[in-house]
Amino acid sequence: MALADTLTAAGTVALARCGGRPFGAHLFSVWPGAAFAATAFPVRCTPGDNLAIHVAVAQAPPGSALVVDVAGETEYGYVDEILAVAARTRGVEGIVLDGCVRDIAAIARCALPVFGAGVAVREAAHEAGGSVGRQISMTAGGPGPLPVRRGDWIVADDDGVVCLPRAQASSIVARTLDSISREREIIDAVYAGESTLDLLGLDPSRVAGWEEEAEPRPRLGGAGRPRPLGARRDTAARGTEGHSTSRPRMSSRPVVGEGHRGD
Repeated sequence: MALADTLTAAGTVALARCGGRPFGAHLFSVWPGAAFAATAFPVRCTPGDNLAIHVAVAQAPPGSALVVDVAGETEYGYVDEILAVAARTRGVEGIVLDGCVRDIAAIARCALPVFGAGVAVREAAHEAGGSVGRQISMTAGGPGPLPVRRGDWIVADDDGVVCLPRAQASSIVARTLDSISREREIIDAVYAGESTLDLLGLDPSRVAGWEEEAEPRPRLGGAGRPRPLGARRDTAARGTEGHSTSRPRMSSRPVVGEGHRGD
């Protein structure tokens, strides 16, 4: 299985647990079920201008993903229908931007996975500078900014977006696959009636009001176990470097919302 397929199947939750660096929680898929895994092509816009994104669409290698720093000025629709169709046509696997988008119905129709901070009708200009292919910093799901370099792996789905530095990708994937295997065993045990307190070695006495059960609860027998973790993710590959897909699952993030203002 190609690395992009493996990353998409593993999903962002497991990857973040095993060393993948999460982007800020304010980012969400602009249409439910979008997902991709691809190598990063970094873009930095000047505030309120998307000329650099147009240049990146023309220059990025097929199978890569655009990761866009909008320089803190989020309240513009940096990606619209025109850019989404152009990116899709030229083989871009997806776009992640720390700013807003517009034309979200049209973006959904063209099936390009786009992850942004909100929706804004205000049009971005197309005349200032910026940069493409150079290291950028994105808002991270933790202390400090998240550096993104060309060739880092980006994985995005309904749960969020994570970055795997290219030098660490193999080791993160190995830990992730081992973690998924262990989690499957835990889920099997939970369906068989085991307590998460016992399985995870948790101490319930730390919680006020805990009353230990005099008799154990009857087990349910394990019937009705769902498909394994990761099987819910479509693993059909597309492109040479990355993989994008759509899944008919509802996102926990809002489809339309106010843009997040970065630092």
